[in-house]
Amino acid sequence: MTAPLLEMRRVVKHFPANGGMVRAVDDVSLQVAPGETLGLVGESGCGKSTLARLVMRLFPPSDGSILFDGTDLTTADRAAVAEYRSGLQMVFQDPFASLNPRETIGRILEQPLVVHRRGGRAERRDRVNALLERVGLRPEIAARYPHELSGGQRQRVGIARALILHPRMIVCDEAVSALDVSVRAQVLNLLLELRAELGLAALFISHDLAVVRHMSDRVAVMYLGEVVEQADRDSLWDRPLHPYTRALIAATPSTSPAARRRERLMLQGDLPSPIDPPRGCRFHPRCPLAQPRCREEAPALRRVGATEVACHLA
Repeated sequence: MTAPLLEMRRVVKHFPANGGMVRAVDDVSLQVAPGETLGLVGESGCGKSTLARLVMRLFPPSDGSILFDGTDLTTADRAAVAEYRSGLQMVFQDPFASLNPRETIGRILEQPLVVHRRGGRAERRDRVNALLERVGLRPEIAARYPHELSGGQRQRVGIARALILHPRMIVCDEAVSALDVSVRAQVLNLLLELRAELGLAALFISHDLAVVRHMSDRVAVMYLGEVVEQADRDSLWDRPLHPYTRALIAATPSTSPAARRRERLMLQGDLPSPIDPPRGCRFHPRCPLAQPRCREEAPALRRVGATEVACHLA
C-alpha cells in the first residue's frame, strides 16, 4: 500500500473566545495519497478553512500531528518546514485579496523562486512566462497589476503562483466560489488538467458537493469541527450513510431520475455554536432521525463497508 503524502493524526485546533474555546477542529484524522485528490465538504463554519490553514502551517495545531512525506511538521525544524512549504502550496478563495496589489503579476510569480533560491533572473523570467501560458494567460500579462485583470484571470495567476515551485500537492480552499459559473467551469477543468499532467495531490475544499464530486477521488464530510463520513467519491454519492451527507446531497441540484427518487432529508435549524457544541452526536439537534442515544453518546468514526461514518444509525 502506498504511504500517504499528507497525513493528519487526531488534529485539534481550539481558539480562545469570550471566556470559552472555539472548537474549530476536533480530533480529525485524514490522509491524502500521492496523486490523489481528497475533497472536503461541509457548511460554512464547520472548520474546513481552519483545517486548510493547519495543513499550510499558518498556525500550529492545539493537539495532534501533521505529517508530509513522513516528516512530522509539528516538531520539524525551520529548514524542514521551508522544504515542506515548497512542496505544498495553496490556492486561496479570493483571487484579488491573495495577490499583492502593489506588485506586477511577473513579480508576484517570481517571488517564491527568489525566496527559495531557484534559478537566475533569466531562468526565473522564462519559468514565469511558460507557466502563464500553461494556465491560459499571455506572457505580457506579467507586466500588469492584479486590478487590471478579471476575476478568472486573477485566479489563474493564483494557480500559477501555487505551481511555480513544482509542488507535490496543492490545497484549494473554496478556490472557485468567488467566480461566476462559466469562469468557474474553466478554472475547474484547468485544475483537473494540471493535476493529471503534473501528478499533483490535492486537498480540495468546498461547500458545494457537486463541485467536490467533480474534482475528487475521495470525499470527507465535516460537521462542526468533526469528520462525520469519508468514502470514495462514487460510494459517498450513491450510498451516503450519515444523515448530514444525505441532506447535503439532497440539496444539490440534479437532473438524475435516481437522485429525484432518493429520500430527501432536510436540515433543521442553524449550525450550533462551536463554543458550546451539543452533547452526544453534534448533529442530533438538526437530524430528523435522531434517537435518545444520539443525544447522550457521541458516535465514533467506524468502518461500514467501504465507508467510514460517525453515526449510530449507519
